[in-house]
Amino acid sequence: MTTTAQAAPAPTPAPTTRGPWARSRGPLLALLLLVVSGVILAALQSGEQHGRLDPRSADRTGSRALTRLLSSHGVSTQVVTTSEEAAAAAGPDTTLLVTDPDVLTQDQLTGLHTATAHTSGRTVLLAPGTATLATFTPGVRMEPPARISVRRPACSLPDARRAGSALLGGLRYVTAAGGADRCYPGGGRPTLLRLPASDSGRDTVLLGSGDLLYNHRLAEHGNASLALQLLGTHKHLVWYLPSVSDPSSAQDNQRGFLDLIPSGWRWALLQLVFAAAFAALWRARRLGPLVAERLPVTVPAAETTEGHARLYEQANARDRASAVLRSATRTRLAPLIGVSAAHAHSADVLLPAVHAHLASAPGADTDLRALLFGPAPADDRALVHLADQLDALESSIVSQERHAPREHPDR
Repeated sequence: MTTTAQAAPAPTPAPTTRGPWARSRGPLLALLLLVVSGVILAALQSGEQHGRLDPRSADRTGSRALTRLLSSHGVSTQVVTTSEEAAAAAGPDTTLLVTDPDVLTQDQLTGLHTATAHTSGRTVLLAPGTATLATFTPGVRMEPPARISVRRPACSLPDARRAGSALLGGLRYVTAAGGADRCYPGGGRPTLLRLPASDSGRDTVLLGSGDLLYNHRLAEHGNASLALQLLGTHKHLVWYLPSVSDPSSAQDNQRGFLDLIPSGWRWALLQLVFAAAFAALWRARRLGPLVAERLPVTVPAAETTEGHARLYEQANARDRASAVLRSATRTRLAPLIGVSAAHAHSADVLLPAVHAHLASAPGADTDLRALLFGPAPADDRALVHLADQLDALESSIVSQERHAPREHPDR
């Protein structure tokens, strides 16, 4: 209680808003620069860039050069972006090119196949996956991809033999169907598979990769010849660019994030979860009794008390400080006046015992309830006065206990 009379410590500078701003200024400026750079790049690249394999795009990965080549040979190109438009446009004697069939839902795949199954022409699918193969080409299975490189035809398909070597690779396809043309093999499996026409006269071509259709690849090797012969067989080409924004895709149940994870990874993830849980249980075991360790520095109790007092002062926590002072006083007084520790903070038990000990002592008329259980002081002066009163109360009771007559044990 004597710390209240010491000289006031040097005032601590009040925290300002400049400190947090100075610490976060660098990351905020870096984030702002990143956003501005992204906006500038997006504005510069927004011109006529329509995306990968888009026949309207002159980008490296666009396909405008191919559409112009087809146009010079009398083939018209119609760009569609929905499955309904593709089904309506893919009439007799047309070529339907689907650039990304795996984006389509099962309902879209079924509807598109139903619309084109009984019409003559050709369907070209770029890198189709398992679901697309099951709908358009049952009996064909997909093999792991091969490196995209210049490959020789190695088949009897006239279109491939006239084109010669071309840039192919990617997914590979295997089928037991007779009459299929297996071209440009990678690791013994074809990366271009042509299935013969059905009764309606529409054949299907599977390409493991569409890199040969890019603007910057078209003039290399036999890419232009192969693309022209595959897509220019009929006078009208329907170029279908599937999109996840297609309204018809909402008719099918949308796949969640877990549906996109292969089944093998789900089991691996489950095993990792169990392993993490067991590791947490193992690390949380109590391997024995707690061991007391020597602290590297011993802090005197007076310094700890003074530190707490300064923290209370900086926070203007007079309510917390007064509660701590009163609680400590009640805890020390209880054994002196014969009150158990369990009732040390009960006013109905503690106050009568204190009154009994102060009945003949000076200051007995003090309002003990307000002193030991009263409200928080209104200002610092009242807090200091409260500390002095608690100190005086404890001193008077301790003095009485010291001078109280004790009975001799033999009596």
